[in-house]
Amino acid sequence: MKVIEEEHPVMVMEGPWSPVEVIRGIVEGGQEDPFYVMDLGEVVARYHHWKEMMPRVEPFYAVKCNDDKLLVSTLAALGAGFDCASKAELQFVTALGVRPERIIFANPAKPASHLRWAAATGVTTVTFDSETELLKTKQYMPQAQLVIRIRCDASSAQCPLGIKFGCDPVAEAPRLLKLAAVLGLTVVGVSFHVGSGARETAVYARALQHARDLFAAGGAAGHRMRLLDVGGGFPGNGGTCIREVSAVINGALETHFPNKDVRVIAEPGRYFAAAAYTLATQIHATRELPAKTTEDGAVEKHTMYFINDGVYGSFNCVLYDHQQVVAEPLEPSASCAQPCSVWGPTCDALDCVLPACRLPPRRAGDWLLFRDMGAYTIPVASAFNGFPTPRVRAVVDKRLWSVLKDLWPLTEINFSFDGIPAPQTPLPSPETSAPPSPSDPSPHSAHSRDTTMFVECALK
Repeated sequence: MKVIEEEHPVMVMEGPWSPVEVIRGIVEGGQEDPFYVMDLGEVVARYHHWKEMMPRVEPFYAVKCNDDKLLVSTLAALGAGFDCASKAELQFVTALGVRPERIIFANPAKPASHLRWAAATGVTTVTFDSETELLKTKQYMPQAQLVIRIRCDASSAQCPLGIKFGCDPVAEAPRLLKLAAVLGLTVVGVSFHVGSGARETAVYARALQHARDLFAAGGAAGHRMRLLDVGGGFPGNGGTCIREVSAVINGALETHFPNKDVRVIAEPGRYFAAAAYTLATQIHATRELPAKTTEDGAVEKHTMYFINDGVYGSFNCVLYDHQQVVAEPLEPSASCAQPCSVWGPTCDALDCVLPACRLPPRRAGDWLLFRDMGAYTIPVASAFNGFPTPRVRAVVDKRLWSVLKDLWPLTEINFSFDGIPAPQTPLPSPETSAPPSPSDPSPHSAHSRDTTMFVECALK
């Protein structure tokens, strides 16, 4: 796990702004390496939306999704809990001052040394899905508050997880609950994960029915069942919404768990991280392939664009997270889009970001943007071939900064109030610019006032 240090101060903005405007300013200031722009207001707005949609479900952010220190500390300041998968993630979160009761060690197959460290720190809520994990827990953390992880897969998910984790809720789970009782261990709840980026919402209702049955089985075995973990799988890209899935979860909770004494948590990762990060990459080389004649007789050229980030860096999400990325030119163009492909900087032919897409003709030195790049990118990126991993340039509205500044593990020197870096050359005027720039979310001043009011109330 890599913790991204804040090499650049957090930009505190006053008045309307957008990630694309910030990227333009940074680029015009002489930037050449790839970088992210992180919108902290997006993170806070999503926390606000979660609490509105599922007030009974406490979000425990999945640290593995994106361990950017500023992102994690912002969620900690808002009151989120955390899903940790290793000793390093536990150390990271506890160092931010997060108390053990706001942490679940949600790796069903933990190394013994990690389990011992968690026990010494007071993190005792842990998951299991096998007999061997129960025996290990008996040896190294007999005081554990155990949560049995069951398998219930969505019919379609970006990253299915059931092939690796989760016991069968009918054939295995009841026996494991009885074994835990025989060993003198305490099981307090049930967890499941329908798959990262799940595309089926009804699966949550099925999983909650299984959980209800296992609450009864656990009670019969002598356990006091009081914790329900509905896992992750929530969408996070811009334009997506959790309204449909929240309706399913809220309805199933009312049906199967009407008793409000049951604590309900979830493990959202990409929901908080994905849309908050926009990646900016520079084209450093191009290559024209021989023209080909299409089936309808048209002659088309194909251009290869080489950018300074690839599948060994941020775009590992293309290989391992099955993400569908979209390239957008930073600057507008009146030219028609042409067939092309986008390649990473390394010497490996596998380093292909987009094998086939269409873009207006670009030149070396131009920039391409990729939105929704906050999930499963930063923690997994490497510096293969010596190419640096992108740095994060965080931006926050001034009203929101005034509420959160004392809760972040940062000092005044970590903030900049100079606005967007001044460009070295003037930008084109609206009258001379051709088509509008890439579609961008509305300026942040529109929703920052509501978000700030929510944060102020939540922190009282």
